[in-house]
Amino acid sequence: MGEVTTKKPLQLFTLKDVKEHGDESSCWIVIWDRVYDVTKFLKGHPGGEDIILEHAGHDSTQNFDDKGHSTIAHDMLEEYLIGELVQEDRRKKAQ
Repeated sequence: MGEVTTKKPLQLFTLKDVKEHGDESSCWIVIWDRVYDVTKFLKGHPGGEDIILEHAGHDSTQNFDDKGHSTIAHDMLEEYLIGELVQEDRRKKAQ
């Protein structure tokens, strides 16, 4: 039989938590309510690190979507996923 793996729940962060990570030493961004630590990706970003740093510590969903990122870019995000926003800070709040 195959091994069963279960994903552990993601850590929850507030937008205030994310805002504390807004520079090149610790760069977090939010895309669609998920929190990513992209610090290690800054130097490798094809568009340069400045564009990420411009949105560091904030919800970058609109900017990310507006740039028309590839499927590969979307897939790469998973490597940097560290958590998700608490319910009250999400774009779509629970009804």
